[in-house]
Amino acid sequence: MAFEVYKPRGERAEKAPMVSFSKSSIVLNNVAREKLGVQHVELAYDRDSNMVRIRGVDEGGMQIKKTKVFGKGFFKHFNITPRGKYEARFDDEERALYVKLNGVMDR
Repeated sequence: MAFEVYKPRGERAEKAPMVSFSKSSIVLNNVAREKLGVQHVELAYDRDSNMVRIRGVDEGGMQIKKTKVFGKGFFKHFNITPRGKYEARFDDEERALYVKLNGVMDR
Protein backbone atom coordinates (compact mmCIF):
# COMPACT_ATOMS: atom_id res chain seq x y z
CA MET A 1 0.00 0.00 0.00
CA ALA A 2 1.08 3.56 -0.71
CA PHE A 3 0.10 5.95 2.06
CA GLU A 4 0.00 9.70 1.60
CA VAL A 5 0.58 11.93 4.60
CA TYR A 6 -1.93 14.67 5.34
CA LYS A 7 -0.38 18.03 6.07
CA PRO A 8 -2.67 20.64 7.65
CA ARG A 9 -2.89 24.10 6.15
CA GLY A 10 -0.62 25.57 8.81
CA GLU A 11 2.37 23.78 7.30
CA ARG A 12 2.47 25.31 3.83
CA ALA A 13 5.32 24.64 1.50
CA GLU A 14 7.41 27.55 0.29
CA LYS A 15 5.80 29.25 -2.71
CA ALA A 16 7.56 28.87 -6.02
CA PRO A 17 8.84 31.74 -8.13
CA MET A 18 6.48 32.16 -11.08
CA VAL A 19 7.10 33.99 -14.34
CA SER A 20 4.30 34.95 -16.73
CA PHE A 21 4.89 35.79 -20.38
CA SER A 22 2.59 37.96 -22.46
CA LYS A 23 3.03 39.35 -25.97
CA SER A 24 5.28 42.18 -24.82
CA SER A 25 6.27 41.66 -21.19
CA ILE A 26 7.57 39.31 -18.52
CA VAL A 27 5.76 39.45 -15.16
CA LEU A 28 7.50 38.24 -11.99
CA ASN A 29 5.51 37.21 -8.90
CA ASN A 30 6.53 38.42 -5.42
CA VAL A 31 8.59 35.31 -4.71
CA ALA A 32 10.57 35.71 -7.95
CA ARG A 33 11.27 39.40 -7.27
CA GLU A 34 12.31 38.70 -3.67
CA LYS A 35 14.71 35.97 -4.76
CA LEU A 36 16.34 38.23 -7.36
CA GLY A 37 16.55 41.07 -4.83
CA VAL A 38 17.34 43.77 -7.40
CA GLN A 39 15.57 46.30 -9.61
CA HIS A 40 17.45 45.45 -12.82
CA VAL A 41 17.75 42.17 -14.71
CA GLU A 42 19.66 40.73 -17.64
CA LEU A 43 17.67 38.54 -20.04
CA ALA A 44 19.29 35.65 -21.91
CA TYR A 45 18.01 32.75 -24.01
CA ASP A 46 19.44 29.28 -24.69
CA ARG A 47 18.06 27.89 -27.97
CA ASP A 48 19.23 24.33 -27.32
CA SER A 49 17.47 23.91 -23.99
CA ASN A 50 14.63 26.34 -24.84
CA MET A 51 15.30 28.19 -21.59
CA VAL A 52 15.18 31.85 -20.53
CA ARG A 53 17.56 33.13 -17.85
CA ILE A 54 16.55 36.18 -15.84
CA ARG A 55 19.60 37.25 -13.85
CA GLY A 56 19.65 40.03 -11.31
CA VAL A 57 22.23 42.76 -11.94
CA ASP A 58 23.11 45.74 -9.76
CA GLU A 59 23.48 48.21 -12.63
CA GLY A 60 22.50 48.30 -16.27
CA GLY A 61 20.22 45.69 -17.70
CA MET A 62 16.48 46.08 -17.93
CA GLN A 63 14.49 47.68 -15.13
CA ILE A 64 11.74 45.83 -13.30
CA LYS A 65 8.83 48.29 -13.30
CA LYS A 66 6.55 47.24 -10.44
CA THR A 67 6.18 43.59 -11.47
CA LYS A 68 7.05 43.77 -15.19
CA VAL A 69 10.04 43.66 -17.46
CA PHE A 70 9.18 44.93 -20.92
CA GLY A 71 10.65 42.24 -23.17
CA LYS A 72 9.21 42.86 -26.64
CA GLY A 73 12.66 43.48 -28.13
CA PHE A 74 14.04 40.37 -26.39
CA PHE A 75 11.19 38.23 -27.75
CA LYS A 76 11.63 39.66 -31.24
CA HIS A 77 15.43 39.22 -31.26
CA PHE A 78 15.20 35.49 -30.43
CA ASN A 79 11.87 34.91 -32.24
CA ILE A 80 10.28 33.72 -28.99
CA THR A 81 6.48 33.54 -28.72
CA PRO A 82 5.80 32.41 -25.16
CA ARG A 83 2.41 32.75 -23.55
CA GLY A 84 1.30 31.73 -20.09
CA LYS A 85 2.63 31.16 -16.61
CA TYR A 86 5.74 29.10 -15.86
CA GLU A 87 7.38 27.96 -12.65
CA ALA A 88 10.98 29.16 -12.42
CA ARG A 89 14.02 27.58 -10.80
CA PHE A 90 16.22 29.94 -8.80
CA ASP A 91 20.02 29.54 -8.66
CA ASP A 92 21.52 31.25 -5.59
CA GLU A 93 25.09 31.35 -6.91
CA GLU A 94 24.17 33.05 -10.17
CA ARG A 95 21.30 35.05 -8.64
CA ALA A 96 19.19 33.97 -11.61
CA LEU A 97 15.80 32.50 -12.46
CA TYR A 98 15.62 29.79 -15.12
CA VAL A 99 12.38 29.27 -17.05
CA LYS A 100 11.87 26.33 -19.42
CA LEU A 101 9.58 27.44 -22.27
CA ASN A 102 7.12 25.60 -24.47
CA GLY A 103 5.78 26.80 -27.80
CA VAL A 104 8.93 28.55 -28.99
CA MET A 105 9.42 28.92 -32.73
CA ASP A 106 12.90 28.39 -34.16
CA ARG A 107 14.40 30.74 -36.72
